[in-house]
Amino acid sequence: MRKVIMFNLITLDGYFEGPENDIGWHQVDDEFNEFAIEQLSSTDGLIFGRVTYQLMANFWPTPAGLEGEPATANLMNSLPKYVFSKTLTKVEWNNTSLVKGEAVRELNKLKQGHGNDLFIFGSADLSSTFTKNGLIDEYRLILNPIVLGAGVPLFKDNGEMLKMKLLKTRLFHNGNVLLYYQPYG
Repeated sequence: MRKVIMFNLITLDGYFEGPENDIGWHQVDDEFNEFAIEQLSSTDGLIFGRVTYQLMANFWPTPAGLEGEPATANLMNSLPKYVFSKTLTKVEWNNTSLVKGEAVRELNKLKQGHGNDLFIFGSADLSSTFTKNGLIDEYRLILNPIVLGAGVPLFKDNGEMLKMKLLKTRLFHNGNVLLYYQPYG
């Protein structure tokens, strides 16, 4: 069975994006890009909610995405993508499947497949649903040394405590810290 790994960059105050989808605070440099390629090369698919899908689809296949980070863009554009949405009627980004059914049931089907792990990027609302139902096997969070003071929190209030076990860490030269967690309890 494949694992589902949620990956996001977060601030010290727990936001994964600022107001109006602002991610300008992300510290993306050569070291991060090498990590991104390494991570994308290890997956068999990407999972998105509607909003994150639309943001990604409006960047990676464009000249800005293709020219800015060609190796990352190649992987993002070629990997299978699963978009969980009740409102979209079609998806046009290369290798994208629209998942219209009940999210928990559909993710369980994807997890039963053979192959490498699946990654969720962004998609805090969808991740919250999966977290509440115990479907995320690992959390990889890059903690950026910044406080936004406002934005969209990564972890939504679902009325339950989420206990995590630290698996390992990785320090980036720019001060970011990658935290690998596994839920337990």
